[in-house]
Amino acid sequence: MIRRHGLAALVLVLVVGAAVGARAAGPDFGTMSLEPYEPPKPAPAFSFPDLDGRTWTLAELRGKVVLLFFWATW
Repeated sequence: MIRRHGLAALVLVLVVGAAVGARAAGPDFGTMSLEPYEPPKPAPAFSFPDLDGRTWTLAELRGKVVLLFFWATW
Protein backbone atom coordinates (compact mmCIF):
# COMPACT_ATOMS: atom_id res chain seq x y z
CA MET A 1 0.00 0.00 0.00
CA ILE A 2 2.80 2.41 0.90
CA ARG A 3 4.61 1.54 -2.34
CA ARG A 4 1.51 2.42 -4.37
CA HIS A 5 1.21 5.80 -2.66
CA GLY A 6 4.92 6.42 -3.11
CA LEU A 7 4.74 5.50 -6.79
CA ALA A 8 1.65 7.67 -7.29
CA ALA A 9 3.39 10.59 -5.59
CA LEU A 10 6.47 10.14 -7.79
CA VAL A 11 4.37 10.10 -10.95
CA LEU A 12 2.49 13.20 -9.79
CA VAL A 13 5.75 15.05 -9.09
CA LEU A 14 7.11 14.13 -12.53
CA VAL A 15 3.94 15.23 -14.34
CA VAL A 16 3.68 18.52 -12.45
CA GLY A 17 7.39 19.18 -12.89
CA ALA A 18 7.16 18.59 -16.64
CA ALA A 19 4.13 20.90 -16.91
CA VAL A 20 5.87 23.66 -14.93
CA GLY A 21 9.03 23.30 -17.00
CA ALA A 22 7.10 23.51 -20.26
CA ARG A 23 5.19 26.58 -19.07
CA ALA A 24 8.38 28.34 -17.96
CA ALA A 25 10.03 27.82 -21.35
CA GLY A 26 7.00 29.15 -23.26
CA PRO A 27 5.56 27.76 -26.44
CA ASP A 28 7.72 27.41 -29.53
CA PHE A 29 5.55 29.19 -32.10
CA GLY A 30 7.97 28.42 -34.93
CA THR A 31 7.46 24.68 -34.77
CA MET A 32 3.68 25.01 -34.37
CA SER A 33 3.31 27.24 -37.46
CA LEU A 34 1.49 29.81 -35.32
CA GLU A 35 2.04 33.51 -34.85
CA PRO A 36 1.82 35.23 -31.45
CA TYR A 37 -1.13 37.54 -30.82
CA GLU A 38 -0.41 41.19 -31.55
CA PRO A 39 -2.51 43.52 -29.38
CA PRO A 40 -4.71 45.93 -31.31
CA LYS A 41 -3.63 49.50 -31.88
CA PRO A 42 -5.64 52.36 -30.36
CA ALA A 43 -8.32 53.86 -32.57
CA PRO A 44 -7.53 57.27 -34.04
CA ALA A 45 -9.34 60.30 -32.65
CA PHE A 46 -12.44 61.16 -34.70
CA SER A 47 -15.90 62.63 -34.32
CA PHE A 48 -19.25 61.76 -35.87
CA PRO A 49 -22.83 63.05 -35.77
CA ASP A 50 -25.67 60.90 -34.42
CA LEU A 51 -29.20 60.78 -35.84
CA ASP A 52 -30.26 63.72 -33.64
CA GLY A 53 -27.45 65.93 -34.96
CA ARG A 54 -25.26 65.85 -31.84
CA THR A 55 -21.56 65.44 -32.58
CA TRP A 56 -19.78 62.77 -30.57
CA THR A 57 -16.04 62.23 -30.19
CA LEU A 58 -14.47 58.89 -29.56
CA ALA A 59 -12.82 60.27 -26.40
CA GLU A 60 -16.29 60.93 -24.90
CA LEU A 61 -17.07 57.22 -25.20
CA ARG A 62 -13.88 55.94 -23.53
CA GLY A 63 -14.60 52.86 -21.41
CA LYS A 64 -17.83 52.06 -23.25
CA VAL A 65 -18.46 49.55 -25.99
CA VAL A 66 -18.60 51.27 -29.38
CA LEU A 67 -19.91 49.47 -32.45
CA LEU A 68 -19.33 51.22 -35.77
CA PHE A 69 -20.71 50.22 -39.13
CA PHE A 70 -18.87 51.63 -42.13
CA TRP A 71 -20.59 50.92 -45.38
CA ALA A 72 -21.22 52.60 -48.68
CA THR A 73 -23.15 52.03 -51.88
CA TRP A 74 -21.15 52.61 -55.00
